[in-house]
Amino acid sequence: MESDTAGHIPVLSEQVRRLLEVKPGETVVDATVGLAGHAMLFFEALAREGTLVGLDADPANLAIGRRRLIRAAAVEDGSSQSPIRIELVHANFAELETVLSRLGIRSVDVIFADLGMSSTQLDDAERGFSFQRDGPLDMRMDPRLEVTAADLVNRLGERELGDLIYHNSQERASRRIARRICEVRRQKRITTTSALVEVIANALRVNPVSRRSRIHPATKTFQALRMAVNEETRCLGALLDAAPRLLAPDGRIGIVAFHSVEDKAVKLNFRARSSDGIYRIVTKRPVTAEEAERQANPRSRSAKLRVATRLKEQAG
Repeated sequence: MESDTAGHIPVLSEQVRRLLEVKPGETVVDATVGLAGHAMLFFEALAREGTLVGLDADPANLAIGRRRLIRAAAVEDGSSQSPIRIELVHANFAELETVLSRLGIRSVDVIFADLGMSSTQLDDAERGFSFQRDGPLDMRMDPRLEVTAADLVNRLGERELGDLIYHNSQERASRRIARRICEVRRQKRITTTSALVEVIANALRVNPVSRRSRIHPATKTFQALRMAVNEETRCLGALLDAAPRLLAPDGRIGIVAFHSVEDKAVKLNFRARSSDGIYRIVTKRPVTAEEAERQANPRSRSAKLRVATRLKEQAG
């Protein structure tokens, strides 16, 4: 149903289309296919030729993306007669090399990843991603993962918890927040999003409802916990490490990041590969949304796209 994607607008779509230059007959990987917003752009650019591989750690979002792409190809799932090959896999992009090997694909022309959250994830209170909706403190994108945000909040030592919050989100008050979490959990486990928001607000001495800042006081802590639960730093590193081995000469890699921690990791990786003669950096500075897109899609305001091209010379 199209209502699956109501309100979902892929960020920086025109910039992605222009800078990745997908051509008919190419092999494209959307490493975060999700609701298929960007994947639909790639599907159209392939002109019903070539191969589109989509990965997502979230099986619910993958199912929605699958339905959209099946409709676009005008065929039923599992019986495709379309000239374009579509392979959608429930997997984290850290597993991309293994997935491609299993599919018999040795190299690809484009690797793309959008590291942001989807509206379906944030709107589902049971997933525990949103500080604006009360629900269990879960935050797992992939239900196969065993550790939840509640596990981290209630098990980690104060110093380890403070380090996690600071390194994943640059939250300046990470020590105060960690200290208060540990104080509260001695009396009772913190198991819901609303309970954690209350603890954070108390630690920062703010009222989350009537506050001066436009940024909710729990934003960075929730981001840090989500990143830890889903091992996002490790997984991004694995994707960036594998990309040069998977990209064909003149292949392109594009990453959309939404906060400084991930954007910095992409920037430093591209620079290092450029110094090694592996990449040519296409975007000297991150590409951001134009004002019109910012107004139409508030989610795009923090989006930063970086693109690099695989040089013909193979690394020794």
